[in-house]
Amino acid sequence: MKKTNFQFLFVVLLITFISTSIAEGQDLKLTDRAVKDTTVMYKDGNYEGKSRAKYIYEPFWGSIRFTIKNGIFADIKFVIRDSSMHETFDGKYEKHFEGNPEYIQQSRNDWKGVQAYPKKLEGKPDTDKIDAISGASWSYNIFRASVKEALKNAK
Repeated sequence: MKKTNFQFLFVVLLITFISTSIAEGQDLKLTDRAVKDTTVMYKDGNYEGKSRAKYIYEPFWGSIRFTIKNGIFADIKFVIRDSSMHETFDGKYEKHFEGNPEYIQQSRNDWKGVQAYPKKLEGKPDTDKIDAISGASWSYNIFRASVKEALKNAK
């Protein structure tokens, strides 16, 4: 009698384990499918955006223009303008930080970002596919916010 109860319990546990494993596998497949189905597709066209990101107390504005063709970003032009000095943030902007090596280095890092982020996005279908460059998060945040502004009408 004890042997029969043990065998019965073993079979019930085995069936439970197998059915749970199968159900978990199906859940993963459903989740994968749901993620694929929520990919954002943008309308083909030319877009422009402008943003300060979270730096609302600074005079810097990111301005971007790009084309979306077949859901892919192309022809990306990105600049950051200093609205108080009426000049573009570029490789020479560090002159404003003369005598402050930390700010000069930060300026150089962010200038690298201004140049690199459009190249990183070129040919991609999604802005989430680009990562920040170490030391260039300021330009990254302005770039991403400018792209987001431009994409408001692209969905």
